[in-house]
Amino acid sequence: MSIDILKARADTPGCETQLHFNNAGASLSPNPVLETVIAHLRREAEIGGYEAAAEAEARLEHFYPAAAGLVGGNPNEIAFIENATRAWDMAFYSIDWQPGDQILTAHAEYASNYIAYLHMAQRRGVEVITVPNDNAGQISIDALEARINERTKLIAITHIPTNGGLVNPAAAVGKVAKAHDVLFLLDACQAVGQIPIDVEAIGCDMLSATGRKYIRGPRGTGFLWVRESLIKDLDPPMLDLHAARWTGPDSYEVREDARRFENWESFVAGRLGLATAIDYALDLGMDAIRDRIYALGSQLREGLDALPGVTVRDLGSERCGIVTFTADGHEPAAIKEEFATQRINVSASRRPSTLLDMTERQLDAVVRSSVHYYNTEDEIDRLVEAVKSL
Repeated sequence: MSIDILKARADTPGCETQLHFNNAGASLSPNPVLETVIAHLRREAEIGGYEAAAEAEARLEHFYPAAAGLVGGNPNEIAFIENATRAWDMAFYSIDWQPGDQILTAHAEYASNYIAYLHMAQRRGVEVITVPNDNAGQISIDALEARINERTKLIAITHIPTNGGLVNPAAAVGKVAKAHDVLFLLDACQAVGQIPIDVEAIGCDMLSATGRKYIRGPRGTGFLWVRESLIKDLDPPMLDLHAARWTGPDSYEVREDARRFENWESFVAGRLGLATAIDYALDLGMDAIRDRIYALGSQLREGLDALPGVTVRDLGSERCGIVTFTADGHEPAAIKEEFATQRINVSASRRPSTLLDMTERQLDAVVRSSVHYYNTEDEIDRLVEAVKSL
């Protein structure tokens, strides 16, 4: 199955005005998503927010099977949450942490996640252990297994880190977690929508995702998947009248499905838009999306590798559509600003976002150029020429 690139670009208004290589930040939404969100906001203005939500109830409920289908779960395991960080937080802070519990994580872990580990280390006395990389620059499975002991409570890694094309071997991590009966939390923020995800094949217990990146949904949307058999063992860090039911003056009952991690108030138009974006991706096929993105990413790396003074900084034996590089004599932030004047969107990933990894590699920042399937080979060539012209 191949993607009709001309149709995909015709569905994407932003393709007409710039070269968009900041898809790992926020991708360009297709017209169906745009129309869904705008139509619902207009309906709220016409008849009222509560009334518009009631009118759209069936379509709002469709989000749950749509998201479940995207990651291979079931609808009861899905919670709609406003972003991937909060989705990840709701899972992490629901665990019953005790002094001495151990967290194993990867070297290229994202700042928000690592700060949460340190937060829990200070509050509850848990131990945070960073597993070293293997020779390819991805988490070492042998080192991971060697560090597991009776105190290991959680393995938590980022599937695709923010600062490069690395794809961590999540399924291999899942096998280790299952063999030792350890919880496995996967930050799939930059993976979902870019590559096929099957939570059963990966073997994770919890997974967080965002709408704004490769799914092509609205900002302010995301979701959490939690394995059904685990839900009842997780105590959400906060509850409201949606996550739980007030049963008496001194009692309440928490929902039995993953919606115990939700809030009653949420971005209704955004949930509709995210469901539309998921349907759009599934219609194209996740295998086809991955193949197209990987091919464009490979073309970009080859083009950059050929330029003197330019160094591609991606690690891993499997590399995705996120391509990072540095150019001698040019600060990444300055490159980003210069490209913006040419209507080329890239981003600069700085050391604090992945502190351990960037410090070890003696990098202060890298230019992050992230492709999507609606980019073209010609756009890749134009980006390489822009780098060359520096």
